[in-house]
Amino acid sequence: MALLVTLAAVSAAGQASPTASDPPPVSAQQAPIALLVDLSAGQTLFSRNADDRFLPASMTKTMTALVAFDLIAAGKLREDAVVTVSPRAARLAGRGTTLSLRLGQQVAVADLLRGVTTASANDGAVALAEGALGSEAAWIAAMNARAQALGMADSRFASVNGLPDGGQTRVTARDMVRLARALIHDHPQLYRRYFGPRTMTWQGQVLASRNPINGVVSGADGIKTGHTREAGYTFLGAVERDGRRLVLVVARAPDEVSRAEAARRLAEWGYAAWDSKPLLIAGQIVGAARVQQGAAREVGLAPLRDWRLAVPNGGKATVTTRIVYRGPLVAPLAKGQVVAGLEVTVAGQPPHDIPLATTAAVNSAGPFDRLVNGLLGLLP
Repeated sequence: MALLVTLAAVSAAGQASPTASDPPPVSAQQAPIALLVDLSAGQTLFSRNADDRFLPASMTKTMTALVAFDLIAAGKLREDAVVTVSPRAARLAGRGTTLSLRLGQQVAVADLLRGVTTASANDGAVALAEGALGSEAAWIAAMNARAQALGMADSRFASVNGLPDGGQTRVTARDMVRLARALIHDHPQLYRRYFGPRTMTWQGQVLASRNPINGVVSGADGIKTGHTREAGYTFLGAVERDGRRLVLVVARAPDEVSRAEAARRLAEWGYAAWDSKPLLIAGQIVGAARVQQGAAREVGLAPLRDWRLAVPNGGKATVTTRIVYRGPLVAPLAKGQVVAGLEVTVAGQPPHDIPLATTAAVNSAGPFDRLVNGLLGLLP
């Protein structure tokens, strides 16, 4: 299927808004690695060295949070469960940002999670890993398994908290956006609960988040900073405004000010230079696919969620689409199984893919079905 449409993107009257043809005012010195993705559309709006591997530092804790969220959602970890602080976790008290945990101290999982996501507590991440899965090694294995499942092919985790590990933990900006998407889409309630607060109170002290855009950029609600001498200054950020979600990555920034300024400028440019238009709604059939050896000869294809389209501000955008199949479809097929993609191209921008799933289950063909399908196949 191919579709050609033209969408008008109109700026507010009387305002001189930036346009997508003008790149965001973020220099390579400020942000050697930078990526801005519109999650609502699945589009990359700006990319600089997005596939270069880098040291994430405390951004690593984003994957630690995702593993915890997965366990909570699966009923394998309770937020009110109590963890006993081990010697290993207690030894980290005072190393970088910590909760100053004491050996034998009893701490709730929820408090450890807040410590990880808000205060970036290195000891909290270790205590959480040991308390939930028995060891850091088991938790790191879970982190890498989740990364593999998400398609984070260029990333590897060897630490639960991002402390220097000889360069074993490395990620890419594009992979970190995949991680952010899973946090936000797979666990929306847990994401809202644990990401976004600018402070947390712990043992009578107020611990502040280092997030450079929360409270500064309208709609900013996450996600995680990182810094070591080897890594420089890193940041995985998220903003939601008017139902539109942007995720950004800044890495290898030379200082905290450069990181903050680059993140703010990327986010604001993403909203000011691009308009967002409805494209598809969940369940909307956009085509059909032939099925081999199935009780039905074809099955409808539809997106599993609503999708929008980001188009350059201040002009008309020509958009083309086509369905791209992911290999031959052979029954049996489950309803909701992703089997194709809708390739969407906005003129002047790289194409991006919207997953398409089956709208019904298709069982394997019985003898009668095969006979009927064979006869139908003879028809012109």
